[in-house]
Amino acid sequence: MLRVAIDGPGGTGKSSIAKAIASLFGLEYIDTGAMYRSMGLKALRKGVSPDDEEAVKKMLEDTTLDFRDNHMYLDGEDVGGLIRTNEISMAASNISKLPCVRAKADELSKHLAATRDVVMEGRDITTVVIPDAEVKIFMTAAPEIRAERRYRQLLEAGKPADYDQILEEIQKRDYQDSHRELNPLRQAEDAEFLDTSEMDIDQVIKAVSDIITAKTGVRPAEV
Repeated sequence: MLRVAIDGPGGTGKSSIAKAIASLFGLEYIDTGAMYRSMGLKALRKGVSPDDEEAVKKMLEDTTLDFRDNHMYLDGEDVGGLIRTNEISMAASNISKLPCVRAKADELSKHLAATRDVVMEGRDITTVVIPDAEVKIFMTAAPEIRAERRYRQLLEAGKPADYDQILEEIQKRDYQDSHRELNPLRQAEDAEFLDTSEMDIDQVIKAVSDIITAKTGVRPAEV
């Protein structure tokens, strides 16, 4: 099997890189962050506070998550186009602190990783979900760089954007993700460190591809 696990803070381009790597190496791309975002979306819709663990547990009893053909399904609804806002990012960070939420996402993630060749990205993939992955990478970039990238993405999509607000939200989420009690964001000891601050997307894709080949001997399109 070939399982590529990528961890790192929000806004580093993990999703875009993972999708490209999946295509190059013939792997299935699994966006674990979309699972947390989906649960955060449902909590917002239902008015369930992430501080009310019992209410969240009850909500999850009637919640189904599925990942098919690079699409995230929440209770049978394709929510891929609804979960990429800053509001949902914060909701995901808040709700992911709860053990019941992480358990639900981990259950699905581990099942997928055990049954197919995958590239999976998130916050604790290398440390918790697939600690025995053949390739482990910790991808990061300076908060200011990530904020600038997100700011430009929003403007190009014709959406309102405030750089200072985006930077503040990124810094807040970084702190929450790295300081939560359960499975905090951290670099696994045997993960390759990759700082993408001064790299464009093609350079990052090449860097990740080179890491995979160096670790496994597998080259693009050989899987």
